[in-house]
Amino acid sequence: MCKYLSIDIGGTNIKFGLFDKSGNLITKDYTSTPDNISDFVKTLDKVVKKYLVNIKGIAVSVPGKVDSKTGIVYHGGSLHYLDQFNFKHILGNKYHVPVEVENDGRAATLAEIWRGSMHNITNGAVIILGTGVGGGIIVNGKILRGFHDQAGEISFITLGRAIDQNNIVGKLCSALNMIEKCAEYKNLSNIDDGKKVFEAINNKDPVIWTIFKNYCAAIATTILNIHSVIDIQRVAIGGGISNQPVLLRQIKVELLTAVEKSPKIANNIELPEIVTTTFLSDANLYGGLYNFLNQQTEYKDNEL
Repeated sequence: MCKYLSIDIGGTNIKFGLFDKSGNLITKDYTSTPDNISDFVKTLDKVVKKYLVNIKGIAVSVPGKVDSKTGIVYHGGSLHYLDQFNFKHILGNKYHVPVEVENDGRAATLAEIWRGSMHNITNGAVIILGTGVGGGIIVNGKILRGFHDQAGEISFITLGRAIDQNNIVGKLCSALNMIEKCAEYKNLSNIDDGKKVFEAINNKDPVIWTIFKNYCAAIATTILNIHSVIDIQRVAIGGGISNQPVLLRQIKVELLTAVEKSPKIANNIELPEIVTTTFLSDANLYGGLYNFLNQQTEYKDNEL
């Protein structure tokens, strides 16, 4: 049986899973992400060698700007030591198996196209809310890459008049920023305590609710901006906080409220469906594999 190793490189952890060709996850594990290139290469080597005798290829998802054709990471996002790292060249030459690489946001989107909320959707968007904001855009059933291979960089959309770091979606729609802001107001000892923050949100704590409401309004505005250009059928919201039912409910409320304020928009724009993503923490493992199978010439969509 053909097996494939899918590796999801994140800022905190490196996740990895062994799959069969049909996309069934056989086993998975994770290890901490090193803070330097030397230890990173050693960690990667340890992971690959654990499965090397059983695999026919390696799929990688990684943060930052990635050239999926060449395998070069131009900018590694928060992992600056990955700048200019060529996964296809380095891993392919070392282990003598095919290697394919994809941006993590697009990998999550590909997972939804393959077996999730975007399956059989013509035009759609996936928005992943985490430390920053990731995701991807789908046009005519395929992920949109753009001329410079940077389409779908949702985090760089500006929501204010001034173009600066404080007005981009990556900051205004960051789940981590929202949670930390609420936690600081509540004087929580752990500013990343999302559970206690959402308890306050669900209890409609006046100040906390206002912070959360504004957060959902920023997401709703982002959806409307994307929808105005692409005309999407469906938006899938992912990330850890998407498990909280109040999030999706309030995003829908804020989107309707924004549209109702402008009769011109209300009369001309039919709103998309808003759902949660199917895949959670394993999305990039599945999406990375799907990218691998699509990129390899011996595997076509009709064989999957």
